[in-house]
Amino acid sequence: MSHDDSTRRYYDTEDVDAFYARIWGGEDIHTGIYAHEREPVAAASRRTIERAADKIAERLAPLGPACRILDLGSGYGGPTRYLAERFGCRVVALNISENQNEHHREVNAERGLDGLIEVVTGSFQDIPFTDGYFDVVWSQEAFCHSGDRQGLLREAVRVLAPRGDLVFTDLMAAEDTPPEALHRTIARLEVDALATPSFYRRELTALGLARVDFDDRSEQLLTHYIRLADETRRRAAELGDVISPGYLAGLMENLPLWVDACRDGLLRWGIFHARHAHAG
Repeated sequence: MSHDDSTRRYYDTEDVDAFYARIWGGEDIHTGIYAHEREPVAAASRRTIERAADKIAERLAPLGPACRILDLGSGYGGPTRYLAERFGCRVVALNISENQNEHHREVNAERGLDGLIEVVTGSFQDIPFTDGYFDVVWSQEAFCHSGDRQGLLREAVRVLAPRGDLVFTDLMAAEDTPPEALHRTIARLEVDALATPSFYRRELTALGLARVDFDDRSEQLLTHYIRLADETRRRAAELGDVISPGYLAGLMENLPLWVDACRDGLLRWGIFHARHAHAG
């Protein structure tokens, strides 16, 4: 089974939908930036989008509808809708899960954003757009699902316009973390290993991107996974009504592993921002 098939199988389930809806809020399914340790996960996750968008706001605000953004691995569409609403830009949301995409389209229509957002079912390993098509390529916690991150980055840069911006967050391993130390933790992602910050810096520089900046927010990871583990445990009875016993048991076993990995300093997370160096 390919990594695309594994990822599609993981996200196209009612269990996953229910977990993200109840624990994450069903909008922004990525790591949060927390104002305090008891802040709701959904509020902290929205703050991550705001901080990432701030990095490109000065360039995008004047463009408005002339700006084209690609959101890779767009999930339920929270970041896509935020970008469309804030900048008035056109956003293509590329995502492998048709279940998530159907929900994404429904919410876009409810909020009157379907004229700005195009939801496309497909893989970020083979982006169905021409070279240099997008002013911004955006992603949040999606690259960690890739079995070929070098190929993924080549595709992301290929569709990026001259002087365009790449903005993404991802779950990463610390530079000195042996891959085997995270095998049990990341088993749910069905990948062999995570990337590291130095991997992304090296690959993006080799692909012609300049000013590769990493806003390291790794200190947020422990709070985030403690919040997820605590909320899942506290609401286990409620979740048991909407999530299968096997999936819930897997969460209860896996989330503490992420907490331990964060406490042991094995993981990294933050916001990457790079700009295409070529003028075309």
